Amino acid sequence: MAMVFLLIALGSHGDVHPFIGIGRALLARGHRVRVAANEIFGDTIRSAGLEFVQVGTREDFAAIMNDAQVWHQRNGPRRIMQFVGDSLRQVYDTVRENASLETRLVGSSLAMGALCAAEAHDYWMATIHLAPLCIRSSQRMPVLPGGINTNYIPRFMRKGFWNGADKWFIDPMICPALNAFRAEISLPPVSKPYATWWHAPKLTIGLWPEWFFPRQDDYPQQVRLGGFVQYDESDHLSLDADLENWIEAGDAPIAFTPGSAMVFGQDFFRTAVDACVRLNCRGILLTRHAHQIPSNLPDNVRHVPFAPFGLLLPKCAALVHHGGIGTTAQGLRAGVPMLIMPMSHDQFDNAEICRQLGVADWLRVNRFTSRRVASRLEKLLTSPNVMNACQRVSAMAKNDEALDRICELLEQNARA
Repeated sequence: MAMVFLLIALGSHGDVHPFIGIGRALLARGHRVRVAANEIFGDTIRSAGLEFVQVGTREDFAAIMNDAQVWHQRNGPRRIMQFVGDSLRQVYDTVRENASLETRLVGSSLAMGALCAAEAHDYWMATIHLAPLCIRSSQRMPVLPGGINTNYIPRFMRKGFWNGADKWFIDPMICPALNAFRAEISLPPVSKPYATWWHAPKLTIGLWPEWFFPRQDDYPQQVRLGGFVQYDESDHLSLDADLENWIEAGDAPIAFTPGSAMVFGQDFFRTAVDACVRLNCRGILLTRHAHQIPSNLPDNVRHVPFAPFGLLLPKCAALVHHGGIGTTAQGLRAGVPMLIMPMSHDQFDNAEICRQLGVADWLRVNRFTSRRVASRLEKLLTSPNVMNACQRVSAMAKNDEALDRICELLEQNARA
């Protein structure tokens, strides 16, 4: 039976791309699909054959990208939650204008306004979380923003740690705005939203595979793991012919990216160029924001505004990036060693998971120097253990039928 899905995807390219991939898969199975996202993604969503619903303007998106506090290792989550609080009414109204009781809502982690709409008006809804940090567990504790590894907390103290985190840090970030809005729409207040509330009660899907991070025994019972969605527009885009010729004309280059939304990457790219000079290797600097790129690049380094990772990374020797889960998943699939420079949010946790898988190493921002980057890359590129781990993980990533699994979870639960 065909259904109507409204996918609400808030965030950067790495947050929106998986929803486009899921939307295309649902469309191919005969469902009607609309994707609600910021105006900046309208053309991309339409090019994928999906209906676009606007939530937020280009100016809203630019305001977030140009806020340096978003990328601060500890202040970043607080700033993002402020933007989420400001968007609650807008997201709620978008759902009300585009959904009926027959509509199946599928919202990203930040789509809290959609959760409120589902609760207030009895819509069916699933939540999709992109990274393990989004689902709390005391079984395997996370590496928090700033690189704080909470796994060292004794097990008998972990419940107390989470209670304190809720009381002193997490609830103050979002509860005042969230509960003020809930009062407006006649819903009761919530506390400890990170513990339970922001997981849709009927179905919550983690977009990573078991081999990356297993489902923990203390996850909420409605949580299922779907796997990585590797959508990157490579279904209708190709590598620039000039870039492809340049890659094929020499040794495999190292790809560098601080993330699609990063506009403060000058130091990152300067270090990347210097590391390439130290290693006497070729490099590709990936960013849509050309002002970040050093002038007078050496002949062995090129700037590329955008290239689908699924086509580019298999041609590269390594990937240096920020630890965003979308970029991480593409690197794992390509089977390339990764050096990660986490800045905030889930990036530290993702980096540590990759390090434990044996495919990556990571450096804090204040230790991300050309000497250290060159040294870590040399170790990664010459280690047989790293290469074997990369091949093993790549094989698992390529054999993962994530989209079929996710669509089946959505269809089965939405019909129940």
